[in-house]
Amino acid sequence: MYDATFKVIIFGDAGTGKTTLAQRFLTNIFKSDSKMTIGIDFEVKSLDVDGKKIKLQIWDFGGEERFRFLLPSYVRGANGGLFMYDVTDYSSIAHIDDWMMVVHKEIKPDHKFPILVVGGKADLGEDREVSSEDGISVSRARGVDGFIECSSKDGTHVNETFEALTRLMLQNSKII
Repeated sequence: MYDATFKVIIFGDAGTGKTTLAQRFLTNIFKSDSKMTIGIDFEVKSLDVDGKKIKLQIWDFGGEERFRFLLPSYVRGANGGLFMYDVTDYSSIAHIDDWMMVVHKEIKPDHKFPILVVGGKADLGEDREVSSEDGISVSRARGVDGFIECSSKDGTHVNETFEALTRLMLQNSKII
């Protein structure tokens, strides 16, 4: 028996690490040869957060422009989202407004929908194009609910990313 079931969407440009983030969270394994998501992938994971048993339905969207038309129908009914960018590719965070526009069109004004901005590939510091400070600044300017950097390769902040979003969704659901 679960205390809550939440639908989570992971969205952002192609190649930012959305699939490897989801796979690392689900299996604790890093696969460097993951294939591009064609359309959408769906996975489920149970976790305990603050003494609550939660089921997360994780929807991983293909980041290519040709798949963006799918996102609106999956945003409906979602409880929260992760916008992911690649810290080694400035253009991936520069596209945040395009992605947020698609998401916000589908969210009713009275619906609380937490979004975290996630900087992926944080282990590639020598190739960094987006500083943590820039990521935080972009996040604050968009009024999202949080910012975190992670590495699917070494596992840094992967679980924390999903736990933080889950806590926000729990607060919105009044289950806490």
